[in-house]
Amino acid sequence: MSITVISLILIVLLIVLLGLGTPIAFCLGFLGVAGILAFLDIGVLYQIAEVAADSGTSLFLLTLPLFILMAEVVSFSGLGEDIYSAAHDWLSWLPGGLAISSIATCTGFAAISGSSPATAATVGLVAIPEMIKRGYNRYLAVGSIAAGGTLGILIPPSITMIIYGIITEVSIGKLFIAGIIPGIILSLILSVSVAVAVKMKPTLAPRVEGVSWGQRFASLKRVWAFVILAISIVGSIYAGIATPTESAAIGATLAIMIALIYRRLTVKAMHGALLRTVGVTAMIMFLVIGGNVMAFLLSTLSIPQYVTEAVNALHLSKWAIMAIINVILIIMGCLLDPMAIMVISLPIIFPIVTELGFDPVWFGIIITINVEMGMITPPVGLNLFILKGSVPGITMKDIVCGSLPFLILLLLGLVLIMAFPSLATWLPGKMGF
Repeated sequence: MSITVISLILIVLLIVLLGLGTPIAFCLGFLGVAGILAFLDIGVLYQIAEVAADSGTSLFLLTLPLFILMAEVVSFSGLGEDIYSAAHDWLSWLPGGLAISSIATCTGFAAISGSSPATAATVGLVAIPEMIKRGYNRYLAVGSIAAGGTLGILIPPSITMIIYGIITEVSIGKLFIAGIIPGIILSLILSVSVAVAVKMKPTLAPRVEGVSWGQRFASLKRVWAFVILAISIVGSIYAGIATPTESAAIGATLAIMIALIYRRLTVKAMHGALLRTVGVTAMIMFLVIGGNVMAFLLSTLSIPQYVTEAVNALHLSKWAIMAIINVILIIMGCLLDPMAIMVISLPIIFPIVTELGFDPVWFGIIITINVEMGMITPPVGLNLFILKGSVPGITMKDIVCGSLPFLILLLLGLVLIMAFPSLATWLPGKMGF
């Protein structure tokens, strides 16, 4: 049977299983095992155990539960409200100041959570009702949070980048550092666009009364410790003091200590944080193991090499191929969550990207921005449903209509990073590892 026919069979079966509601991890694992039985020697099947063992005991995978625990402790500590209060006090004087404050809060919270849904839910629960109460346009209020929440998987530490690094064997430390400048740029694009829109149409966001300087400086007392937490994570990696795994341990330990000092971590809250950490970690590990089983089948059948040769035979420029890859990723983002996109697409796409000579760290940022956009893209944008479920009084129409203009802004940011790759590669190039 030809590779083309086998590839089509696997694609059709994957679509059918997804359509039946089968979890992604089990879809990939089942197809991997079934493919080995159907197209390879049954003696190869024992290697599945080796793949699962190697995936489950990877040192890099230890980074995941530590960063997830840190994010859960931070979430239970009420940090989102503290950051929003500080951002509100310092930025409310700007046109659309509350929306800009919300984006700034998402940026800050992202730096210590690494989770887009956690960022959107935590900040949205505080900021959206406040903006609506003060007369802000509902679409602007909801859209700024939906888009700002996506920064949670770009600004380090990022769970998505960890998965990318595990699958592609690219340095997670370099990926973290590479996300800093693009994350700041996207945050600025969103903020400046809000200010310009409100300046052109003041009815979108009424002005907020001024805040005294004393109140502004007082608000910083609630967030200084978490600023130190964010700096300690990225700074320890950048300075070469700690590996990403060690920095995750530092982050989790500091988060627990700070929450205890602030007297916000009860036994019940810690129990809830640990349970959610185990649940999220188990889900991701199943995805990684299932994805690696499928990747083993594909590589053994030489399907990635076949696809790479077929793409090269098209005689398109490397940027035309990259544009096609981005369109595919955006379409996948409409239907799948970020983790699923990674484990399904990377075994096929990554060899093509490296064959074309693109920097794998830069591509890690590109694919992260793509899955960011998928978080607010109907019909399966995860942040859309997170906001609908966590913020009372808003409709799905409010969320979708509010998110679409910001989706265009994220696309603009993607084009900018593609046009100027050094925005993502300059900082990692300064690292000593």
